Amino acid sequence: MYVEVQPAGDADLASVGALLADPARTKVLLALSDGRALPASMLAAEAGVTPSTASHHLARLVDGGLISVASRGRHRYYALAGADVAELLEAVARVAPARKVTSLREGTRAHALRYARRCYDHLAGRLGVAVAEALERHGYVVTDAAFTVTDLGAARLGDLGIDARAGETARACRDWTEQRSHVAGPLGRALLTGFLDRGWLERDAKTRALHLTSAGESALRAELGVPLP
Repeated sequence: MYVEVQPAGDADLASVGALLADPARTKVLLALSDGRALPASMLAAEAGVTPSTASHHLARLVDGGLISVASRGRHRYYALAGADVAELLEAVARVAPARKVTSLREGTRAHALRYARRCYDHLAGRLGVAVAEALERHGYVVTDAAFTVTDLGAARLGDLGIDARAGETARACRDWTEQRSHVAGPLGRALLTGFLDRGWLERDAKTRALHLTSAGESALRAELGVPLP
């Protein structure tokens, strides 16, 4: 039996825009943009809405393909649907105006996020950009449209226990706060994992911010020649 397949039209940007148009939903998406899976109760608190309202927003985001949900025992955990969604949020953030800071707490949080944060599974912020630029400056990567690991870089990162192969390419992710690129892709993930495993960075318990430890300050300068911002 012949079934005619209709060709796909242009991308329906309006449907995505409608999902991003609600402040509570954008707060949910930003809370998940570090790659974590979080329960509805935490996301409701992050968005500043009631649990029932959060459930409505979460259902809209799941139906729209921006987040996924998985059951663990009696609880349901939500996460971004993938790296493409994180890239979308980063791209929108680059052209969106900054929200006004109205309290000391908000100012402290904004500063921490701009300095170092998780961008899905890799390091972003001023520190992420500084690491990327140091890798290029010392010849560990060469940059064109992407970061490509050199023989020297594979050897140096290997000495630190960070998995990187000569010739491996990693996406250059344009940082929304710095408007310069940090390292994404498998290499970006390996760098962040290595920094966390060595105690050079620590996760913030409540946000996607990352905190540079004193050991990390010394090691990034000595091991990778990163001039800390």
